[in-house]
Amino acid sequence: MESPSLRLLGELQGHWSELKSVLVAGKFTGSSIHDARIAALCREHGVTELWTADRDFSRASGIRTRNPLI
Repeated sequence: MESPSLRLLGELQGHWSELKSVLVAGKFTGSSIHDARIAALCREHGVTELWTADRDFSRASGIRTRNPLI
């Protein structure tokens, strides 16, 4: 928490419309809705690349995914 480069992401005004956009475009349902929420938060804060081994994130437009395990 002391790192000067640490930035906590939280829901901004308009989060629900951003989340809805991600949910509909990526056809997220069930347990993958939490992934859509993370993708929406990233998009709101200008994050363009997410390092993850979870393939569900590839359905979120506007976010590139990179698997760090490959």
